[in-house]
Amino acid sequence: MNNLEFDYLKQVLYERSGLVVTREKGYLIESRLAPLARRNGLESVDRFIEETRRTRNEAVLTQIIDAMTTNETLFFRDAWPFERLSKTLMPEVMAKAKTSRRIRIWSAACSSGQEPYSLAMTLAEMAPALAGWQVEIVATDISEAMLARAEAGRYSLFEVSRGLPEHMLRKYLLPEKDGWRVKESLREMIEFRRYNLLEDPYQSGLGPFDIVFCRNVLIYFDEETRKRVFTGLARVMRPWGYLCLGGAETVVGISDAFRVLPGERGLFGLAR
Repeated sequence: MNNLEFDYLKQVLYERSGLVVTREKGYLIESRLAPLARRNGLESVDRFIEETRRTRNEAVLTQIIDAMTTNETLFFRDAWPFERLSKTLMPEVMAKAKTSRRIRIWSAACSSGQEPYSLAMTLAEMAPALAGWQVEIVATDISEAMLARAEAGRYSLFEVSRGLPEHMLRKYLLPEKDGWRVKESLREMIEFRRYNLLEDPYQSGLGPFDIVFCRNVLIYFDEETRKRVFTGLARVMRPWGYLCLGGAETVVGISDAFRVLPGERGLFGLAR
């Protein structure tokens, strides 16, 4: 890809999604955009980006963002956040929210939906303790294609084999011809919305939230963008709120809106 087209793609991805791409990721650009180029009747990625730069076609730009977004996810990824949710976070939040008896959880950058459904299953297992409570899960993603998949709740045999315990599979999903589908009762627990993490969630009307899962997405952003995202997250969290990041992600040295919780990795509270 020549310098002009690469610089344009780099700028578009950064400004619209926060993604940072370098020349070393040329193979990734080629593999993800080549099918899109062919679908748009162009013989090469270079030609595709050149045409996009010329036309500024918004529909095509959205397709590019969708294609370049990393959507690696699985059910109950890393396990520990969901254990913490049921054993520690929910009981503590319930003690704080006992007057309203309402709890809101945000699954940010939810990709094809395995995380919010894992949250929903975790909460469904807590049904007796949550009797009389209103618990909402809001799941967001920048990709319209991923949100459509998540809302459909259909997963292949390979996808349900990654992290989803057998008893949970049988209890909360129904077998279909080519895989499994999440039961309607579980899907009704989640509101799916398109949302770009570069936006201000407060202005977007997303909050307030007691618990925010924003896992394994900030690693693709530079420090300035992470700081911007943390500022937005803090604005829509209740004073006792918890932020759950990926195991390799942290707020340390980036944002003073959150504090490290003693003995915890990837889990943070709002600064006091």
